[in-house]
Amino acid sequence: MSTFFAFLLGVVVAGLALPAYGWAKERFRRHKSATTLAENQVTTVGQVLHLAIQGSPTGITVVDRTGDVILSNGRAHSLGIVHQRTVNSDVWRVAQEAFDDKDTHTLDVNPSVNPRRPGNRVTAVRAVVKPLTLIDDRFVIIYATDESENVRMESARRDFVANVSHELKTPVGGMALLAEALMEAVDDPEQVEYFGARLHREAHRMADMINELISLSKLQGAERLPDMEPVKVDDIIDEAIERTQLAADNAQIELVRGDRTDVWVNAERSLLVTALANLISNAINYSPQSMPVSVSQNVCNDVVMIRVTDRGIGIAPEDQGRVFERFFRVDKARSRQTGGTGLGLAIVKHVMANHGGNISLWSRPGTGSTFTLELPVYHPESEAPAETPKRVGLDSTLRSTASKVTGRRKEKT
Repeated sequence: MSTFFAFLLGVVVAGLALPAYGWAKERFRRHKSATTLAENQVTTVGQVLHLAIQGSPTGITVVDRTGDVILSNGRAHSLGIVHQRTVNSDVWRVAQEAFDDKDTHTLDVNPSVNPRRPGNRVTAVRAVVKPLTLIDDRFVIIYATDESENVRMESARRDFVANVSHELKTPVGGMALLAEALMEAVDDPEQVEYFGARLHREAHRMADMINELISLSKLQGAERLPDMEPVKVDDIIDEAIERTQLAADNAQIELVRGDRTDVWVNAERSLLVTALANLISNAINYSPQSMPVSVSQNVCNDVVMIRVTDRGIGIAPEDQGRVFERFFRVDKARSRQTGGTGLGLAIVKHVMANHGGNISLWSRPGTGSTFTLELPVYHPESEAPAETPKRVGLDSTLRSTASKVTGRRKEKT
């Protein structure tokens, strides 16, 4: 009997202990969470300055006279000013001059990052090197900014004006001659039809050139590109093939679609479709009749590669480095026959540059050519929307420190 009562008493005690244990566990969890939150609060001016420097879009680096990096932020590393706690050699050379003359120096830096890697768009960096303070000459500070877009725009403006003024003279002159011949053959219906058709074709060719020049100027100029968004590579290929299917049918060329990969890229859809359609049109124009043109894709090292392959005339090795230049034509006679403007591949090149991608070419005369677009794969799960940071108030320590600094400034004034 006593054993039964002892068992019953144990059950009662356990029943009372479980809620107490749960209450104590919840109190401990809340205390631990509050302690962690308090530790993550911004409480000193030093923390504010550290967060401001690390989040700055400008690269900031401080070095001493021995070349040791005292302070640097992430942007300085991404711009190639600092690599593994070693300052760029060109920057260090100018920093030594700043130590000696205590003056401000400016230099253009070649980033020490790989410019061929898809996704990297930093090609030009401007660095300002100056003493941290004139009172203490032991330190130099380096401010670095990304000047890639400014350099690209300036170079594009120079080339654009020179090329356009030269290229537009040819169709304008041709149209003037055709109009003159048309006027002289007014009494000959056959000649009128012939010269009228030629004039009509030249007018269309000039209109195409002007439209492509406008597209190219948008890509190279100061006009803001449309916002990027995740797009499916399969959809881009489908739309580009649909856009060029009629031209392929007229040339009796089959467009062969490769396997689907179901991958995404971050891109401006219409620009990317235009670039791929230009490559497919180019392959159709330079392929013999009834020879297929294939469009395929595969993924390697987190980069999607879209390939357009033709079995056409191919490109000589000495011309392969120039095919992406504006108005360059491998076969000028064929370009006139197909109405080519010489701007299609230039547009493709600049579309890829604006997407942080690359374009490459493999070709062999008499065998064919393969153009490859390379773009970094987009992973939706890696870019989940960030939570809106809650506003945290400054505690008494930070407020008192800030008020002291403000008070000292007022006393000086």
